[in-house]
Amino acid sequence: MAKKPANAGKSWTAAHDAQLRREAAQNTPTRVLGLHLGRTEDAVRSRAGELGVSLKPANQSPYGTRGKKR
Repeated sequence: MAKKPANAGKSWTAAHDAQLRREAAQNTPTRVLGLHLGRTEDAVRSRAGELGVSLKPANQSPYGTRGKKR
């Protein structure tokens, strides 16, 4: 059985919410956010949705829109 994160089942604090917003704005991957916050990826995605925080990288091209190399 997998080991549970340190904050599993605990309430989110204002400090954790602020950290989530700050790191999401810096395009930190969701897995890394979970490690920093002591939460699972699903918990991070869920909380981000509740807070209206986007976890999508803002600095990457959508799939298939880069020019083809010749």
